[in-house]
Amino acid sequence: MDFRTSRIVGTLLAASLGAGAQIPPDMHTTEKQIYFSGEVALDDGSKPPEAVLIQRVCKGIARDETWTDSKGRFSFKVTAHGTDTNTADSAQATPDKDLSRPIGNSTYYSSPITAELRDCEVQAVLAGFWSERVSIAVKNKLDDTRIGRLVLHPMSPGQALTVSATTLAAPANARKAYDKGMVAMHEQKLDAAVGEFTKAVVAYPKFAAAWFELGVLRQSQSDLAGAAEAWTEALKSDVKYVRPYEGLTALAERQQNWVDVEKYSHDWIQLDPEDFPPAYLYNAVANARLDKVAEAEHAAREGIRLDKERKFARLSYVLGLLLMQKHEYGESAKYLRAYLELAPNAKDAAIVREELTKIEAAASTLPH
Repeated sequence: MDFRTSRIVGTLLAASLGAGAQIPPDMHTTEKQIYFSGEVALDDGSKPPEAVLIQRVCKGIARDETWTDSKGRFSFKVTAHGTDTNTADSAQATPDKDLSRPIGNSTYYSSPITAELRDCEVQAVLAGFWSERVSIAVKNKLDDTRIGRLVLHPMSPGQALTVSATTLAAPANARKAYDKGMVAMHEQKLDAAVGEFTKAVVAYPKFAAAWFELGVLRQSQSDLAGAAEAWTEALKSDVKYVRPYEGLTALAERQQNWVDVEKYSHDWIQLDPEDFPPAYLYNAVANARLDKVAEAEHAAREGIRLDKERKFARLSYVLGLLLMQKHEYGESAKYLRAYLELAPNAKDAAIVREELTKIEAAASTLPH
């Protein structure tokens, strides 16, 4: 059988046996490389409106692999300790049909490539959407390497704000340094991570995500001024990136700088008024500390309205105290009881119970 005939037979076998079938190894398979292919679609089945980035996520660390073509298809080759992209220009690329089939042979996790993929998944990345992930942790190279369809779902406004658009615009050297920084953080090599994130922002000063991570590391090393500087740079780079608002608000609260807490939490709320109850908690506390009682009460009530899962018990606590100051004892008792119900083992629970007893006694003396 000549080479051309063997290629035809191999393709026909793959088509007739279907997904999951096992075929003899051929020239596409080695112990150090493996091919994957698939497609991306929106959750209504339609094609994405533009080219979609495909990422491989291994042990929580994401790396870019390729882009989809005009029909939403993609393919890429992973090599042990590296990746080769096989999708051409995103507007014209057509995946090799020979990539869409089961390949190879090896024993369970015995080859370098199957070991490298043990904890890996693939996801699609498109602004305004979140992707389902698909495992590519093949146990041996007889497994089917057709990923199938990655589905993109519209993000809520709050979810979309946790991703900075500047990340996709980052040049290759800046993104490489950022990825190395994330790996170093994952491995608790904090000094190395600081160095890599610094390289990333030097190469691309508008790299908001790198600035944010640099701020996190600086804060962990008690460099609070450096953390504030990094998060401020992140905001300058991308005013619609929510994480720096969280960092700056929490840092100002830690320093009891209530003016800044009020400012950053207000800006955070303006960015997205419907998805972040913690912003209202910070804002309520800051306004209470600044003797802006009406503003504090409004923030606490809005936070409670948004906290559908009742995760932020202190919103009820703050509102209860504010109402107590206004001598609105009945409603104050209601919210303090809610706080104790949500956080019965809080450090201040005993004190709140004492105050609640006094408030309930005071409320009973008021005319109905």
